[in-house]
Amino acid sequence: GDLVRSLKTNGAPELDVKKAVAELKLRKKILEDKELALAPSDATFDRAKMEDLLRRRFFYDQSFAIYGGITGQFDFGPMGCALKANLLNAWRSFFVLEEQMLEVDCSVLTPEPVLKASGHVDRFADLMVKDIGTGECFRLDHLIKAHLEKLAADKKTSQATKEECQDIVVKLDGMTKQDMSDVIQKFNIHSPLTGNELTEPIEFNLMFATQIGPSGLIKGFLRPETAQGIFVNFKRLLEFNQGRLPFAAAQIGNAFRNEISPRSGLIRVREFTMAEIEHFCDPNDKQHPKFDSVKETELLLYSACNQMDGKSAEIIRIGDAVQRGLVANQTLGDKIVAKLVLVIFWFQGLVANQTLGYFMARIQQFLILVGIDTSKLRFRQHMSNEMAHYACDCWDAEMLTSYGWIECVGCADRSAFDLTQHTKATGVRLAAEKKLQEPKVIEVTEAVPNKSVVGKAFKKDAKIVQDYLAALQKDGVVEIQKALKESGEYVATINDVNYKLTKDMLIVKNYQKTVHVEEIIPSVIEPSFGIGRIMYALFEHNFRMREGDEQRTFLSLPPVVAPLKCSVLPLSGNAEFQPFVKQLSQGLTRLDVSHKVDDSSGSIGRRYARTDEISIPFGLDVLPSVVRDLSYGKTTWTQVESAYPKKFLELNKEAEDKAHWRSKFTDTI
Repeated sequence: GDLVRSLKTNGAPELDVKKAVAELKLRKKILEDKELALAPSDATFDRAKMEDLLRRRFFYDQSFAIYGGITGQFDFGPMGCALKANLLNAWRSFFVLEEQMLEVDCSVLTPEPVLKASGHVDRFADLMVKDIGTGECFRLDHLIKAHLEKLAADKKTSQATKEECQDIVVKLDGMTKQDMSDVIQKFNIHSPLTGNELTEPIEFNLMFATQIGPSGLIKGFLRPETAQGIFVNFKRLLEFNQGRLPFAAAQIGNAFRNEISPRSGLIRVREFTMAEIEHFCDPNDKQHPKFDSVKETELLLYSACNQMDGKSAEIIRIGDAVQRGLVANQTLGDKIVAKLVLVIFWFQGLVANQTLGYFMARIQQFLILVGIDTSKLRFRQHMSNEMAHYACDCWDAEMLTSYGWIECVGCADRSAFDLTQHTKATGVRLAAEKKLQEPKVIEVTEAVPNKSVVGKAFKKDAKIVQDYLAALQKDGVVEIQKALKESGEYVATINDVNYKLTKDMLIVKNYQKTVHVEEIIPSVIEPSFGIGRIMYALFEHNFRMREGDEQRTFLSLPPVVAPLKCSVLPLSGNAEFQPFVKQLSQGLTRLDVSHKVDDSSGSIGRRYARTDEISIPFGLDVLPSVVRDLSYGKTTWTQVESAYPKKFLELNKEAEDKAHWRSKFTDTI
C-alpha cells in the first residue's frame, strides 16, 4: 500500500503503478481468504442441500432444462416469482414511494449511438480464446491465471519459472492483447477441458448485439444496465419536477450481459433484473436534506485505505465517515483540485458527500428489512484500478456467502459523466438551471445559423444542424470560426454523420448578457441493486436445517418478502367443514393476504414441514372437529390444551362482526 502511494505521488510510469496495484490486490485476496478461513465457519450450512430444496420446491431452475439447459440462464418458479415480486414491491415502497422518486420504464432495445456515447461499446469488453476443436470459450485472463498458478504450485517447476509465473499474474491486469497471446505461446497453454489448441485472443463485447427493424441497418444492443434510459430522459424528468434539483428517478427492469463464463448460480448470469436509482444533484452541493435521520447508522466499511494497508473493515457511523470529508467538499469546483480531492478520499477511506452516505445507510436499512444477516454485510470501496469508467467513487454492499463476499448493490458517484457524454453526442443540452443570489454579466459567444441556407443545404436534417449549433459551448464556436476563416469550411460530426458547414451558413456573435441563473450539469449518485444476487444471499442467510434431523431443511424468510404469508391447515378432512375452509380462504384473499390451503392427506406435522420449506411465516389451524368434540362432550378442554399447547383465541360476537367470516368455531393462530 505504501509503495502504491509513493508511486502515485512521484508520478511513476503507469506500468509500474499497475504492477504494484496488481500485487496489492493479490496480497489483499490472500489476506481475505486467510481471514475467511480463520473465521468461525457456519457448520450448519450445506449448499447442496439448499440448492436441492430450491429446485425441488421450484424457486428456480436452469432455463430450458429438458434441452440440456443453458449456462447462466434461470427460470423462476411459483415460489421464486412470488419472492421476487415481494422483494421488488418492498424496494418500490422503501425507495420510490418513501423518497418520492420518479419511476420510469424504458426500452430494453438500445440503439448503438446511445451506448457508444456512454462508453459501453468501446470499454465493455473482455479478451477470450476458443477451443479450436469444440468451440468452447474461455476468458483469457482467468485461463492464464489458473494455468500459471497451477504451474507455480507444482513441485517440479523451477524457482525461476515460479517467479516468472507470479510476476505475470501480478501484471495480468495491465497486459495488452499481444502480451497475453505471447504468454499463451510461451507456456504452451491449451484448453483445460480437452487439451486442444486455442485460437488467437479475440475481443469480446459483453453486450448482446442485434439489429432493430427489418432492414438490419439500425444496429442496437440489449441494454447492459437500465441507467441509460433514465439519462436520455433527463430533460423530460427535470421538466416534470418543475425544473428543480435535487430529484431522483428509478427504474426496475432486466439487463443483459453476455458473460463468457457464467457461474455460481444466480450470482453471475446473462440476464438479470436490476433496480436502479439515479439521484440528480448540484455538483457543488451534495448535501442531503434527510441525512440527519441516518447519520447515527453504523456501517461496516472496508475502505480503499484499509485494503491497501492490509487492515480489516471497520464499523463506523456514516455521519463520522462523511464528516471527515467535509473540507474536501469545499473545493470541488476546481477540476484539478477535485481530482486531488478524490485521491484523498480514496487514500483516507472517506465517504465523499452526504448524498452518497445517505443512500449507503438506506441501502443497509433495506437489506436488513428483507432478511440479510447484518453480520454478513459490509460496504467495500472500489480501488482506483477497478473503478468503472463513469465513476469517481463507488462503494459496494457486499454479502458473505459460501462463494465468499459478493457484490449485490453498487452505490456510485457517477459525477456528470453520462449527461455530459449524451450532450456531446446529440447536441441536446442535458442541464439544469440554478438561481443566482445576485445577477451577473457574462460574455457570450454563439453561432447563429442562416436558416434559409442551412435548410436548402441539409433539408430534413436542417433542424439537427441548427440544434447542434445552438448547443455549442464557446470553445466549439471558436473552433468552427477558426476553421471557416482558414479553409472556408468545417465538418461537423453529429450522430456519426458528417455535415459540411460553410461561411454563408452561420455568423459568430460576441456580446454581453446579464443572467439571473446559471446552467449546471448535475452530478449523479447511483444506487444499483442486483435483484438476483440479493435473492441468492437471502436464500443462504435464511436457510435452516432442523436440529437433530438435518434431512429436514427449510427457509426462514421475513414475512415482508416470504412468497406466501399464511398457510391454512384444516385438521379435519370432513366434507361438511369444506365450506368453512373456503369461506376462510376467501376472507384472506379479500384482505390481500397470499396464502395456501393445504388440505392434502398426511399428518399435520408433515403439512407443517411442507409449509416451512417454502418459508410461510404464519399458520392458521382450522379445528372444527375439535369444537364439535368439545360441544358433544367427546373431549375436555384440558385434553385440548394438552394436545394443542398454543394459545387459543375464542372469537366472541364482537370479533365475529369485525371478521369477514362468521363462525361459532374456535380458531388457533
